[in-house]
Parts: sequence; structure tokens; C-alpha cells
Amino acid sequence: MSKTTPYLLGIITTIVIGCFLYHHFCCKKCNNPPQTKNKIVSTKSEEITNNKFQFSDENINHSCEKNFNFNESEFNYITPADDCLNIGIEKLKNYFTNNKEARLIITGYASTSEKNTSAFPNLGFARANDIKNYFVSKGIPSNRFEINGEIKEGLQMVENKVLGPINFVINKTQALTKAENWNGIKEKYTETPLILFFDSNQTEISLTDAERESIAEIAKYIDNVPNSKISCVGHTDNSGNRLVNINLGLERANFVKNYLIKNGMLESKIETSSKGPDEPIADNLTPEGKGKNRRTVITLK
Repeated sequence: MSKTTPYLLGIITTIVIGCFLYHHFCCKKCNNPPQTKNKIVSTKSEEITNNKFQFSDENINHSCEKNFNFNESEFNYITPADDCLNIGIEKLKNYFTNNKEARLIITGYASTSEKNTSAFPNLGFARANDIKNYFVSKGIPSNRFEINGEIKEGLQMVENKVLGPINFVINKTQALTKAENWNGIKEKYTETPLILFFDSNQTEISLTDAERESIAEIAKYIDNVPNSKISCVGHTDNSGNRLVNINLGLERANFVKNYLIKNGMLESKIETSSKGPDEPIADNLTPEGKGKNRRTVITLK
């Protein structure tokens, strides 16, 4: 055996052992890469996408990483709006000028854990209406929008703020508008007005589910029918001086007006007046009758 043979055997042995160790410890990691990090990145990416301010069709495309945000259980968006949102609204304004049939469907979301503090059927609808009003303040007519609201789990929340619970979709068919019978809605509230009853010294309004649905319907009518108005007429029972009751009836009508304004209806669209005790709908000789006469009647004009 030559002197170089032991050296060659040592080199070969080192190579064999190195290959074994590499295959045992390294290749397993190569064949089975960790999944946790990829999953976390994917989830975060989906959350960001879902909270974007974006709308598009073949003629317009706008997207922002930020969107309108809201405090928990509130329907007014947190100001100020990001510059990218305002740029998108200006693009949309120009787009509507050249696309007469197009409308923007705004869908607002709220979670089941949030309290509905609005006059509308759900907090999501109220949020969508608030954003619609912001678009209108930028010069886009209110009849270019459709408003929807949904209760949805999995909304992104940070420090009691709901991030981007608003979705935007451009609709060119106007199918939703064509399905509406605006004259029928006006006749409905002429024949069967929305009546809100009042206790003495009442300082807030509590609405039933049916009354919330009516207010949402009235809001849609006002947005889509030119020169339309909401009429709020206050009434009282016959207790006390008539002139005092006329003023009390007007206070009740204005109370409802301010409530509707707080919920996103334009002050210029609401008229108030008072009939005082002059048009009772029940017998003032009983407490129950007096309670029915203390009311504000809401109709459409």
C-alpha cells in the first residue's frame, strides 16, 4: 500500500459522512418548507385587499390601500378622508358625466357585536348612507347611488376602529332603480304615513324595526326623486292652552327633523309644521287617547 492510500481513504470517508449528514438534516427541510410564515403573510394580504377603497369597469379603475374607517358602533366616518379617496371621487365625478346610466352601489358593513345607533335598519346601511352623503358633498348627484347594508363577521378592527367596512361596485344597468316605483312609495306614505308617538318630555326617539325600514325607504325616495320633500307635522293632545300646544307640536316636528338630519338627511329636504291639538286621532278623554294624539306624522311631498 502506497503512502497516499490512507489519505485517499480519509477523503472518501469524509465525503460519504458529509453526504449522509446533509441528506439527513438539510434535505428534509428543503422538501418540507415551513408553512406557518406563508399562511400568516397570505392572511394579512387578504385583509388589506378586503379593506381597500376601489371601484372599476372598462372605463375607470381606481384603488387605494386606505378606505373609510369608523369608530365601533358609529355610522359617521372618521375624518379626514385620505387624499387618495378624494382623488377617486373626482375621477368618479368625471366618469358619471360621460356615463349617464352608471350608478355606484355602496354597501356598508357592521358586525353583530356593534350596536345600531342609527335610524336605519342596520348600522351597515347607515355607514353606506354617510359615505353617499360625502360623495354628494363633492358634487355627485344623490340619484347616482344605490345604498345597501349588511351584517358581516370578520371585519378588521384596531383599537375600537372598524377599518374599511365599505364596498363599492359600479352598476351600468340601473336595474335597481327601474325596479323602484317612486310614485307608489309616495302614495304609500300619503295613505299610511309614518307616525312617531311621543311621551311627555321625551328626549330621544326609539324606533321599531318596521319604522327603521320606512326611514330607509324614505331616504331612498328623497335621493332619487327631484324636488321631493319630507313633511313632519307635529300634533299634541288637548291639555293646556292651544297656542302653547301649537308650539309644542312644532317642537316635536323639529325634534324629528333634527333626528333625521343627524342620520344623514339634508336639512333642505325636510319641512316642519304643527297642528297642535286640532287634528286628534283618538279620544282625549282617556290617557291612552291622549298618548295617541301626541305624535309627529311623516309624509312625502
